[in-house]
Amino acid sequence: MGYGMVIDLKKCIGCHGCTLSCKAANGTPPGNLRANVLKKQEGTYPTVRITSVPVLCNHCENAPCVEQCPTAAMQKDEDGIVTIDKAECIGCKTCMLACPYDALSYRENEDGYFGSVLNEYEALVYQGMPVEKVDKCDFCKGNGRLKNGEKPACVQACMAGARTFDDLDNLQGIIAQGGGYQLLPEEGTNPSVYYLPNRYY
Repeated sequence: MGYGMVIDLKKCIGCHGCTLSCKAANGTPPGNLRANVLKKQEGTYPTVRITSVPVLCNHCENAPCVEQCPTAAMQKDEDGIVTIDKAECIGCKTCMLACPYDALSYRENEDGYFGSVLNEYEALVYQGMPVEKVDKCDFCKGNGRLKNGEKPACVQACMAGARTFDDLDNLQGIIAQGGGYQLLPEEGTNPSVYYLPNRYY
């Protein structure tokens, strides 16, 4: 079936450790996030609660970004991971418009976090982030972690242990037992990222 991820919303504390570890592991510039945590408000006063929802590319079985890409830069690999060949990407943003999860970003310019003059770290890591190209999560395939037998950076860094990464076949028990669900199932994309509901509320 390919790789997938389960995110347990009962455990996520919204610390953004996944976001920061992803940026460090993949060297993404300002404005580019492969992983993020959204805050969702539920209920009405006085019983209001805030839920943290980590988001990333869903590596869909029926990926609209792959279907709509005019240059075939977007590909779904045999391991189930959706990747971008940046040499083929023309920056048209068609994939961004096609994605119902808003999981892709675009590098607008060559600036770093401190303006046009890059520090030594930025000059090194941004080499894989060409300007006017689309970027997205690839489960840390591109940075070599999977090849080296490591888990994606967001999984390894999660202090609450909210993320589980494995072959989707091996995750089916966790998904079934925990009542796992996919985001926007009505889109028909069949994502490879599942969420376990926050049942503490």
